[in-house]
Amino acid sequence: VQLQASGGGLVQAGGSLRLSCAASGNIFSVNDMGWYRQAPGKQRELVATISRGGSINYADSVKGRFTISRDNAKNTVHLQMNSLKPEDTAVYYCNARALVITGFADSWGQGTQVTVSS
Repeated sequence: VQLQASGGGLVQAGGSLRLSCAASGNIFSVNDMGWYRQAPGKQRELVATISRGGSINYADSVKGRFTISRDNAKNTVHLQMNSLKPEDTAVYYCNARALVITGFADSWGQGTQVTVSS
């Protein structure tokens, strides 16, 4: 399973960015998809996840500002980030759990940098 993320960049505080991630490969179905982030000197942390059925989980720090969505037909997941803060600066990683011929596989995208200036 390959995950291709896009949409990072530099934005001023209060601005918005939209991240997208597409899963490809010999996939029967994609179950949970999500976004994680890792700031310099910190551990990777959950940002938001969404199940195939649409159940959503957000980190408390992004509730009310970020919105995760997905398109099951296209195996894509998006993260709309509004009211960005400098503390949102991190490398954002897409994650997906997919059913492939050998069973379930957990995959990570290459990471996309999000920088929020104050």
